[in-house]
Amino acid sequence: MVSKKEGGKPTLHSTDPIYEGLQYQLGDFQLRVGKVVLMHSENLRGIVMEVEYLPISSVEKSRQHMEEFLDIWQEAVSKRSLPGHFIHIEPNFSDFGLSDHYTSQHTAVQYATVLGQLIATVHSAQAVRN
Repeated sequence: MVSKKEGGKPTLHSTDPIYEGLQYQLGDFQLRVGKVVLMHSENLRGIVMEVEYLPISSVEKSRQHMEEFLDIWQEAVSKRSLPGHFIHIEPNFSDFGLSDHYTSQHTAVQYATVLGQLIATVHSAQAVRN
């Protein structure tokens, strides 16, 4: 949550999330990985991973390649004893009036959907602790 201080400058709160990440190119895949931590905390709140299959811009045509990539990723992650769980979130782009041709608008919808899910998860975890 960001609020305005006198003078119009925003003030960050200790419960505000901070997002940072990196981008990688793995063959035909573009991989963006980001982490989410709360302000003034080292506790990891979530990891966001976006995978783009570069040779195909059709969402439907790339679906099989993406599912295979995610299956391999899920298998690799499940072999390690990592806390948390893997959630595959794929918005229905047609609900937003978007065509099958992938654009930056598709990315924006995905980010908004994932961050909404992440914020809801953080809030529910905080409610359980309180």
